[in-house]
Amino acid sequence: MTTFDILAQQLVNGLVLGSFYALVALGYTMIFGVIKLLNFAHGDVYMIGGFVGFAVLSLVGGLVGTGWGGIALSMFVSMIAVGFLGVVIERIAYHPMLAAPRLSILITALAVSLVLQNSVLALTGGEFTAFRTNLGFGGIALGGVFITYNQMVLVGMAAILMLALETFVTRTQYGRAMRAVSIDKDMCRLMGIDVTKIIAVTFLIGSALAAAAGTMAGAYYGSIWYFMGFLIGLKAFTAAVIGGIGSIPGAMAGGLILGLLEAFGTQIPFIGSEWKDVFSFSILILVLVFKPTGLFGKSEVERM
Repeated sequence: MTTFDILAQQLVNGLVLGSFYALVALGYTMIFGVIKLLNFAHGDVYMIGGFVGFAVLSLVGGLVGTGWGGIALSMFVSMIAVGFLGVVIERIAYHPMLAAPRLSILITALAVSLVLQNSVLALTGGEFTAFRTNLGFGGIALGGVFITYNQMVLVGMAAILMLALETFVTRTQYGRAMRAVSIDKDMCRLMGIDVTKIIAVTFLIGSALAAAAGTMAGAYYGSIWYFMGFLIGLKAFTAAVIGGIGSIPGAMAGGLILGLLEAFGTQIPFIGSEWKDVFSFSILILVLVFKPTGLFGKSEVERM
């Protein structure tokens, strides 16, 4: 393969990886934008989504098959189930803490993460679970670059979900209410907006997107694990920071940028795949030092 072919192949790999990061980063940035919480349990919501998708596919696979039709159905059910799980988590763990100091609610988020993680650990015994599908390995070859149909479908599904979210936030009444609540909750209450309901909707959508990413990742990589949400949670947070945490377009762009940087970074001399996590978090440090608000973020003035 020529250098151009290698770089083109890494472009494809980076877009697939970036799609996962972007979907999870959207939940981080939406929740932070509305209640200023870094929801470190969000990566584990992604993990739960993978297991729910696996359970649904195991139940309906005999009827609809384990191809993309069955995966799409399992992803849809997982999005609904995990979306409502996100609402339950918000009601039980976060809602009573909204008036508490930010450190208290942050510690609560870490506790929720441990509860979700260790619950799945207890159920699975810490073993990898094979996510069996019938997707095949077909694709198209463009010169020295091979793009599988699975990669095209994954990127397409992620793009549709991100476009649907952007349309929802910018064109619907609930979306406008979410943007208003992120700016000034007290004024929203005076204007008759049900802030509690809007926060619940935010957790519903953010958790549903993470569940979609978890199901797609399980189908793509072929296995799921109780600890699979930890690293991608950190990577998605990095993507949200790169794009500007609190900015939905920033989360999308940050996820894709991080995926591409990781893919291309493995081609840099002395930086192989075993160094890609070091490379990713080094980028996070550089962004925080030189552009703390991220690419699309804006500086905020703290009101007293």
